[in-house]
Amino acid sequence: MDVQMAVFHCSDHFLKQLIVTKLAQCQYALPLLVPNLFTREIEFPLWTFRQIRKSWKTTDSSGNVISKTQAVYEAKTPMVAFFRFGSAPSSKSQLMNSLINEKHHTFFHRHCPGSSKNRLLLDGVVEIAWYCPSGMETDYLSDCVAFCNLHGDAGTYKEQLDILTEISSLNVVLLCHADKITNKEVLQKLLNGAKPLICLLSEDDSSVIRTRNGKYRIGLKDRSQSDVAKNLRMTIKECLSKSSSNFILEDLCKTEVITKDEDDPECRKGKESAERIMSQLEGNEVSKLKAKHLPCQGKLWHDWCEINKELHCLQGNNLEMQKSRKQRKMKIIREEQHKYRLSGLMEQLISSLNCLGGNEKLFFLKWVGILLDKHTSDDLSDLHHKYNEKWTAVLDLKKKHDKSDKMRQEHKELEELSEKLNAATFGLEHIFREMGQIYESFISVQTPKKVSEEENMSSLPNHAAELIKAGHPLELMDGDAAHVPLTWVSAVLDELVKILGDQRVFVLSVLGIQSSGKSTMLNAMFGLQFAVSAGRCTRGAFMQLVRVSEEMKDELKFDYILIVDTEGLRALELAGKSNQHNDNELATFVVGLGNLTLINIFGENPAEMQDILQFVVQAFLRMKKVRLNPSCLFVHQNVSDITAGEKNMEGRRRLQEKLNEIAKLAAKEEHSEAECFSDVIEFNVQEDVNYFPQLWEGSPPMAPPNPCYSRNVHDLKNVIFKKATNSTGLTLSQFKSRISDLWNSLLNENFVFSFKSTQEIAVYRKLENEFGKWTWTLRSAMLDTEEKLHNRIENEKFKNIEDKDLYSSMKNTKEEVDQSMKSYFDEDKDKEILIQWRIRCEKQNHTAL
Repeated sequence: MDVQMAVFHCSDHFLKQLIVTKLAQCQYALPLLVPNLFTREIEFPLWTFRQIRKSWKTTDSSGNVISKTQAVYEAKTPMVAFFRFGSAPSSKSQLMNSLINEKHHTFFHRHCPGSSKNRLLLDGVVEIAWYCPSGMETDYLSDCVAFCNLHGDAGTYKEQLDILTEISSLNVVLLCHADKITNKEVLQKLLNGAKPLICLLSEDDSSVIRTRNGKYRIGLKDRSQSDVAKNLRMTIKECLSKSSSNFILEDLCKTEVITKDEDDPECRKGKESAERIMSQLEGNEVSKLKAKHLPCQGKLWHDWCEINKELHCLQGNNLEMQKSRKQRKMKIIREEQHKYRLSGLMEQLISSLNCLGGNEKLFFLKWVGILLDKHTSDDLSDLHHKYNEKWTAVLDLKKKHDKSDKMRQEHKELEELSEKLNAATFGLEHIFREMGQIYESFISVQTPKKVSEEENMSSLPNHAAELIKAGHPLELMDGDAAHVPLTWVSAVLDELVKILGDQRVFVLSVLGIQSSGKSTMLNAMFGLQFAVSAGRCTRGAFMQLVRVSEEMKDELKFDYILIVDTEGLRALELAGKSNQHNDNELATFVVGLGNLTLINIFGENPAEMQDILQFVVQAFLRMKKVRLNPSCLFVHQNVSDITAGEKNMEGRRRLQEKLNEIAKLAAKEEHSEAECFSDVIEFNVQEDVNYFPQLWEGSPPMAPPNPCYSRNVHDLKNVIFKKATNSTGLTLSQFKSRISDLWNSLLNENFVFSFKSTQEIAVYRKLENEFGKWTWTLRSAMLDTEEKLHNRIENEKFKNIEDKDLYSSMKNTKEEVDQSMKSYFDEDKDKEILIQWRIRCEKQNHTAL
């Protein structure tokens, strides 16, 4: 722990925040009050807590289980303070661990590996951890409770003790007989105080004894820790049930004797600028914020994207006229976007980016993200709750096979809630997306512009490039519009080249179904901060740069690893919105960008990824044609059996066979001679398939990460670096060109991505040929009939021709075609795929007459 505290003391504000956030994710205690090494002032690192959120389940008075998620700095919870006087044979921290999580060392203690008798930096530090109930019967506390632990002798650290006893709901003190005498005055004050007190006596062997109202004594001598913990849980529960005292971490700022890290001038200036941004949002309904303050990325941008895709897939006659009409529409949309100019929020943001210095700018953006989360979290939580209730109601109706108006109404309301959720989701990524659309509309519209406006707009790509350099992600593909804003992305990458030089990068991309742990894996591997939660977090594709150390540059032959994280495929929220096209497009885009693609599969069975894999293989084939040689690794996450790598040889064999089968189909479509997957891409099923255990040891919210997961991530990182040594990567300029070339290719192949798989494309093309034969048979018969009737009319053998005469003459041919069509759909080897087009073909055949 001295090492951890030494690193903490030597870190800047941003690294401290990252360290504490990671400690919280690992379910470790966090430094709350830290004595300054030189001045001995007590510091409160509130900034480090700003990104931590805790989730728990509590039960209300009617017995309903309610889920809660809150930022810890504003969570209102009871707080139990633990401290000791003198030295004691029992470990206070170890006892606290048995209260919070018996299977995990939340607080570091004397029996932990690496512990030493003498401590230099830990004594005097107050740490905090939270007990978060899961809504199960095994919970001994029904709500979230904070536990604070003062390390060292409380008699020596009286300032920390005074702060703790002032803000706590319940105090627990560990002492022996000699310490009672030494600290008699302090103990007397605690005993006479209004707050509950539990004394743990190391020389007493009694169970729980209530000495007076709210005051208890528990003996430790000759008693097992489990017995003591049981008594302590029961007593804490009883004390808290009678207490109305609550603790809010942020309120510690009001304590005069401590200094706050957020008093730093750069942090304070960043916060003031962020608060000016937030003042623009006051008085607005959360679901209408984006429409009002970020107008360029809404319907106008989505319409522009749709027309742009149509422009690349023109069909029929008068193509030039169609093209001109669509280009005119796109121009009008850009002019409409440009008319909005800058909203007050965007004007304030760009002004702040122009005025603030390096660290001030980083603090400013962090604060904007924190305050936006705070502003929208309650409304989002309420919308999620309503959405879940409505979804449950829809499922109940589906189980009853209800097809009434009520079902349609429930579905409609569910869609409306889904749209509200999307509208209420407001983060930094949406602000940067707006910045991109403002820039694109500015570049597209050829009108006289003010010098100040010109300067503002030309600075936007530079700001984005500076932020990429500082570790912020750049959105490559807008996940809501399923489109790449090429003008913006190209301008930002050009600025990045000016700032860094045309550095060589190795592009690592990751692909996988929703909630398969892609972002979590990348964060663990490279120390990034991609958004993670249960569900669809990353909408679209984001890139982030990781600098390669000087020692590794010679071996790796490039300067940065460029990581592309993607929106989860098969996103449930998009079901029913034809997300199949977006999935296939995204899969090909990501594979085309990457020098190496991690294909992430949840569990041991890749069945859910099969359709996507077919497009991935086809993309690899196309890369090979243009002499690009990407590679891939398969990662199976959440594999329960740690020996699955050895035991799953059958699974590896099946994966190899499936990939070979897919490769053959894709090769046929691409007119390639590839016979197996390894003909398409260098692939070794023994080396390029990895198995990861589940991330958590136990059930959330209190489960810590599995150490095996971290080891597997480290091993995979080494495999990636080994593969990277064989690649020279590409320059940032080449990466920019690849984005442009790849996206334009995807726009021109709209037909291909409307299908689930390579096999479906092949089956449909075969059906088209057959359908052409059927229609030609009918047309030929109709032409013959027309000629015969024409001759008979000329010979005056017919005066009137009725419909029945035409149907009669075509009857036999029609029946033959109908029978041929029926046989094809019933007997073809791909009949299970064909069935989706049968009704449409039959209708077209019927209307042909």
